[in-house]
Formats: sequence, C-alpha cells, structure tokens
Amino acid sequence: MTMKELIEEVTSLPVEERVIIADSILRSLNPPESQADRKWAAVAQRRLEELGSGKVQAIPGERVFARIWKRFEA
Repeated sequence: MTMKELIEEVTSLPVEERVIIADSILRSLNPPESQADRKWAAVAQRRLEELGSGKVQAIPGERVFARIWKRFEA
C-alpha cells in the first residue's frame, strides 16, 4: 500500500476513527511523559474546581489578549 492509498483509506473513515488514528500518530511522535501529564491533569482539575466553587473568577479571553496586545503597542 502506498502512502497516498493509506491516506485515502484513512480519510474515508468516520471522523471518530480518524481522531483515534491521528492521536495515535501524534503520540508516536511525541510520547507523553506520564508523570508530567499527571501533574498537569492535577493542576487542570484543581483550577476547574476553583472556578466551579467560585473561589476564583475567570477573566474573559478578549480582555486577557487585549492586555497582552497593549503591552506590545509601545
């Protein structure tokens, strides 16, 4: 099977199956570091809980990017 044939076959699959294939290929190029991934997952979970509980308030993305762009205007 040529690379072109493989791509044509993969692109004919349902989107859910293509996502699995794409994820597998990306993971083979950049294998996850399980310890680092666990730490980032814990940080993400904690931040989500803080947002959900009202402990912290989200800042709209538009405002964040506006502040960043303003710093570079000088």
